Amino acid sequence: MKKDFLSVLDLTKEEIIETFKIAIDMKADRKKYAKALEGEALALIFEKPSLRTRTSFDIGIQQLGGYSLYLSPNEISLGKRESVHDVAKNLERMVQGIMIRTFGHNIVEDMAKYARIPIINGLTDYSHPCQAMADFLTIYEKRNGDLKGMKLVYVGDGNNVAHSLMDAGAKLGVNVTVNCPRGFEPNLIAYNDAVEAAKATGAKIEVVHCPKEAVKNADVVYTDVWASMGQEEEAAARKKIFMQYQVNDDLMAIANKDAYFMHCLPAHRGDEVTDSVIDSPQSIVFDEAENRLHVQKAIMYQLMKK
Repeated sequence: MKKDFLSVLDLTKEEIIETFKIAIDMKADRKKYAKALEGEALALIFEKPSLRTRTSFDIGIQQLGGYSLYLSPNEISLGKRESVHDVAKNLERMVQGIMIRTFGHNIVEDMAKYARIPIINGLTDYSHPCQAMADFLTIYEKRNGDLKGMKLVYVGDGNNVAHSLMDAGAKLGVNVTVNCPRGFEPNLIAYNDAVEAAKATGAKIEVVHCPKEAVKNADVVYTDVWASMGQEEEAAARKKIFMQYQVNDDLMAIANKDAYFMHCLPAHRGDEVTDSVIDSPQSIVFDEAENRLHVQKAIMYQLMKK
């Protein structure tokens, strides 16, 4: 693995599978890695709040023998109170790794450019690679490592989660369909990058607009909130546009009978997904959430071990 983890596209298929295997081993025997990063410190920079990201990285580094330092927006105010360059140069002298959850993707890229220690992308408006790694680890476990020929359909806004799911599918040879209203497609650069990466594995990456057509033959149906952080003022208008993209029993019935339902959480029940779907036996949303912990431990271990 490279010095930093900014995008799933940074990894080869073999590196992704190796990360999954380490994560599964850590999950099976936590004590085996209890001193793997003994004494190592991870700075947690949060420009955006999160239950799963905060908990999984904080607990994860401690389970590896290290410890974390939480840095809130008020303490840093990146690019305002202090430049990204200066934050990076200060922290590299005091900690052994940085996880950053922020807005602009350029902030994460600049942090990696300036810091001599590993940088982990905890989320930007452009991508969410740790989530995609946890998602595909979950699928990898459920299907006993067999990802060949499977189809994942993402239903909703073509956002950062959609971008990273396309990236992971492209690298692993999984067909990914993004199903969204017109005008809410994934970023064109993100789409083109995934299509290019998919050439090596034969995966099909596509964007379509009809939910019922999209989920035919789907092995996984995935959704996310319709208005992400920073888009709260658009929530009411988006709800009118996206309501026909709700994942409900009728839509799941069109997918394969054994299809899984996935959601990165938090979920707005009654909007993008109904209670009957998210609480059904097909739902593996809490397996995904747990796997954030295990896959991020594997990423930290590979980046920060001496």
